[in-house]
Amino acid sequence: MSDDRLIVALDVPNALEGLQLAEKLGDAVSFYKIGLGMLTGGGLALANELKQDFGKRIFLDMKLFDIGATVESAVRGLAQFDLDFLTVHGDPHVVRAAKEGAAGKDLKILAVTILTSLDRDDLDASLIKPGKVGDLVLERAARAFEAGADGIIASPQEAAQIRALPEAEGRLIVTPGVRPAGADLGDQKRVATPAQAVADGVDHIVVGRPIWQAEDPRAAAEAILAEMNSAQATAPNA
Repeated sequence: MSDDRLIVALDVPNALEGLQLAEKLGDAVSFYKIGLGMLTGGGLALANELKQDFGKRIFLDMKLFDIGATVESAVRGLAQFDLDFLTVHGDPHVVRAAKEGAAGKDLKILAVTILTSLDRDDLDASLIKPGKVGDLVLERAARAFEAGADGIIASPQEAAQIRALPEAEGRLIVTPGVRPAGADLGDQKRVATPAQAVADGVDHIVVGRPIWQAEDPRAAAEAILAEMNSAQATAPNA
């Protein structure tokens, strides 16, 4: 069984391309993220196929946000697909509603703190209250945990501080914005290497473009897994 701490983001146009990528990766990868961009390209069908026919774990990254009743209803419907992780925005009323919708299922509700593509300038443009991004992430993480979130989506740069929160005990930290050394950052602004993320207490890292844009996706995934299991992942500054 492969190391499920690596989640590969299937950020490709449609389910057919997603399935082709999963076939290339084979047993090297056991956990996949399917996001909003693929929803209209057969994303739910692909999630079901990977889960039921190939035994993969599935992270549905929808980042749901709405009034409580709507979120609860949406999550209840999605929970019927036997998924593993689902994202919602970390506002307490959203998290509480999502947990109600997932009641009785194994679906883990992960709360988004602040998107890893955003920096302080972006938050100012959105009229988000003043303060350092890291401080706001910690505050949102604590409130989401208090509301019942099973885990947090956050930049690897805030992972160690989130792990130190009393509310984080027994909860998951899942980080996008992870890039192998030398990789193109794309639209990510708060990033870390796989080894650094693991050393800082992350449970799962999410990697997309550095794998699916690689000439050999399986080799790229295996290289990331090797780094996650290296000595540097225990002592990143050694």
